[in-house]
Amino acid sequence: MANTVVDVWGQVTPETRSAYPSAPEPHDEWALDGGTAWVYYSPLNRRQLVRPVILSDGFSGGSSNLDQLWNGLEENGDFRFISELHATGRDVIILGYNDRAASITDNADTVVDCVRRALNERVGRSKLVVGGFSMGGLVTRYALARMENDPALPDHETSLHLSYDTPHQGAWLPVSLQAFTHYATDKWGDAPGLGPVLRQLSALLNSPAAKQMARWHIQKADGSPGQAPERVAFLQALEEVGGWPRSVRKIGVANGVDTGDGNGVKPGATAVRCDGETLKDTWLKTQAQGEQEVARLQKAGEEALLVRTSGLPEIDGAPGGLFTVPSPAGDTGSFGLAGLLMALLGNELDPDVITTSCFVPSVSAVAAGDIADQNVLYQAITPDHSELDAFLCASRNEGHTTMTEELGAWIVNEIVSGS
Repeated sequence: MANTVVDVWGQVTPETRSAYPSAPEPHDEWALDGGTAWVYYSPLNRRQLVRPVILSDGFSGGSSNLDQLWNGLEENGDFRFISELHATGRDVIILGYNDRAASITDNADTVVDCVRRALNERVGRSKLVVGGFSMGGLVTRYALARMENDPALPDHETSLHLSYDTPHQGAWLPVSLQAFTHYATDKWGDAPGLGPVLRQLSALLNSPAAKQMARWHIQKADGSPGQAPERVAFLQALEEVGGWPRSVRKIGVANGVDTGDGNGVKPGATAVRCDGETLKDTWLKTQAQGEQEVARLQKAGEEALLVRTSGLPEIDGAPGGLFTVPSPAGDTGSFGLAGLLMALLGNELDPDVITTSCFVPSVSAVAAGDIADQNVLYQAITPDHSELDAFLCASRNEGHTTMTEELGAWIVNEIVSGS
């Protein structure tokens, strides 16, 4: 499986992970307010910053990992994105954060610092290209818009903003998965071994960034799904700076299709079920419309907790970028992560686990409609639907932030043609 640029579960996943091969030594490294920028000059520019392209990391746990980002961008087995940019004379600045789960508005300060440094280091007057992967597209979007609206900040001198499978209209974290993670943390969060992992996963789902990104969020296992106050506040802050940077061309790509064809996950299906030493008849279901019990959670010897939703669309099977976790053991995905945790808690899983589901619907990645609307979620996407100036959707539903020649070459062409 190809590496993805952004590893959603990141350092908190409970399975053994192989180390990423080391990235080449950057030509320069900038210590920023809240993060780090790793600079790779184009061979055509003689170790000078001439045509900067800033690429932001996205949502995950902990701090950004240059090795992981480099391998997702360059050593992904399909398209050498950095090399292709270098061949056009573009200098690549990989932007990482000290805390990828921090507030979007906080990490936007790091983007502003990076843009300011790039302008100071730049030789000549070429406009910048700024954007990011996953939530990195949102962080850079907000940062550029804020720079246009705050007279205390410099002109960003940016001609193009790019977003790669970015949740412009929100992302989907299955309510049943959120509930199970919080439930398991409540019951076994103090246990040796797995306890710290559970606490980290629960904290990641309740992090500022997750609350701002998730279209439906629950704080605890028996919570009622809806937009978190942090998301409402972020959307208001985004609106106050105009929603988008106005003086740039806006492009984006989706790791899902634009045809409206789903990924094959059926609504209302049992995604994962277990029974054993610690959990009795515990199961999670894929999201369906109407009133639904999406999870049954029962610690041995205790009463069962039933988790219910109402009025949500069939979003697990929607067209879009899928949950992925590159690892030697394979892709644990979303429901697969729950299954792994159930097994580690000493329980036996039923066969035929549905491991993954939609994470960023295509309509969200290309800013083409409300993901809460069942019809919009599965509609064919046309240019008049999108808030972007140009976009491309993948020819199949694939892993979130998977770098492919199809999407990567289109972005490179857009950057070159716009200069």
